[in-house]
Amino acid sequence: MAAKLKKGDKVVVLTGKDKGKEGTISSVDPKSNKAVVDGINIAIRATRQTQQSQGGRIPKAMPVDLSNIALLDANGKPTRVGFKMDGDKKVRFAKTTGDVI
Repeated sequence: MAAKLKKGDKVVVLTGKDKGKEGTISSVDPKSNKAVVDGINIAIRATRQTQQSQGGRIPKAMPVDLSNIALLDANGKPTRVGFKMDGDKKVRFAKTTGDVI
């Protein structure tokens, strides 16, 4: 099945501790149905010092389930994503406005 949300999409969180916050998707894992959104679902991870990093307590964005985030349309409102054929190409479109994404 094609992924409805992709890397670089602007999304809003629908439920959970970060409800209402907006961010950009940095990675998507369709197998586990999760995505990592910048600045959302932050956890503190303790890391050991290496030659590349100082180490210590580092904030890290953890994955969020795809059902808990929604794409933002051109008006800045949350929308669902659908697929339609535009000529011979399959394109994503916003269900609220019908605009191609």
